[in-house]
Amino acid sequence: MSDDAGKPSTPFVVVNAETATFECTYGRGCAGLCCRNGRPPVTRQEAERIDANIGKVLPHLRPEARKLIEASGYLSRRGQADSPMARVVAGWCVFFSEGCVLHKIGATEGDKYRYKPAPCSLFPLAQDHKGRWQVRQRGYNGELWDLFCLDPAASAVPATLSLTDEIALAKALHAKD
Repeated sequence: MSDDAGKPSTPFVVVNAETATFECTYGRGCAGLCCRNGRPPVTRQEAERIDANIGKVLPHLRPEARKLIEASGYLSRRGQADSPMARVVAGWCVFFSEGCVLHKIGATEGDKYRYKPAPCSLFPLAQDHKGRWQVRQRGYNGELWDLFCLDPAASAVPATLSLTDEIALAKALHAKD
């Protein structure tokens, strides 16, 4: 298999897709734990998209988050993957207000992922240190985050069913690489 330039391309595979389970229970027992102290890296392109739409975002934020963003922006000095990370205020991602504001605004416009940083849109999918896609699971491949939703015993729902949108997004991102 090769791309148009003749370079070998790798097929898209989620290495543990057949064994992983996952069910997001946000609003049904989970209050958004993945956004608690969430500091996703934000690429330049993602920041440009958020910047161009910040006027839509600000009215929906928690007062302390809006104040911080208006005073010093939403990006911190910390970085990951060569990108700055979103700020945290009062223990939550600045974009969290009874759910992800970026998600809600995108969803009302027809694309829930439009404004969200990729790690948030893809969660719990991620690439491991070898660049392989995986469903993050407690005890799998050195997973450090101890969220109950990452516990394979917490759900019997196959990840291939519950993460169809996220898998499609990861596949599209993989095709761009």
